[in-house]
Amino acid sequence: MKRGAAPTLDFEVLERELRGFLEWVLRGDFFDAYDVAAEQRVVKDIAISGNGEPTSLKSFDRAIRLIGEIGLESGILPTGNLVLISNGSLVHQKPVQAGLAELANCGGELWFKLDSATSAGRNLLNHAKLSQAKLIEHLQIASDLCPTKLQTCILHYRQAWSDAEKAAYLALLAALKSRNIKIAKILLYSLARPSLQPEAGELRGADLSEMTSFAADIEALGYDVGVSL
Repeated sequence: MKRGAAPTLDFEVLERELRGFLEWVLRGDFFDAYDVAAEQRVVKDIAISGNGEPTSLKSFDRAIRLIGEIGLESGILPTGNLVLISNGSLVHQKPVQAGLAELANCGGELWFKLDSATSAGRNLLNHAKLSQAKLIEHLQIASDLCPTKLQTCILHYRQAWSDAEKAAYLALLAALKSRNIKIAKILLYSLARPSLQPEAGELRGADLSEMTSFAADIEALGYDVGVSL
């Protein structure tokens, strides 16, 4: 995985590989080959994420449309879900907006990755330069086009997720409410496995009590919240 722009996509390869993989999963021996437990033998979603920011892909809307069509033809959609995980930095661009509209047409949703409600925090954690005003503008655009959830990683690294950072996050959510920007759900998670980044020694995940306490503060603002550790 890498930051930055998405690599060039060969649409013929995408179609062939996705159709082939879903055929293997749905009608082949995929589950048996990997000893998947009986209760877990279900495809819950098709997720679009990385390598690089997925919305930077040329013909992004075409890719969403193709994936959605294959998902519908296979029967995974609309019972399952089509999820786009994005940092939201490019939603002001028309091709990206067209892709979000395609996502909505497939019954999909955007997980807008937001690991800090401050410019300094986003720069620290994600090396992101999106200003506060642009962040709110992009959330407005995205949520007008398709169902949008916020995906937020809570971890401890230098000043990340200090009390001040948490207060800023709650203030942002309150501001979104006041502007009638519709966020379907807040998805909180923490570190699930050891990091391979150079800063790994400084990273510490949040514990369940911290996560549930913060989730309660968010719920008090009127939001639906999910917590995953």
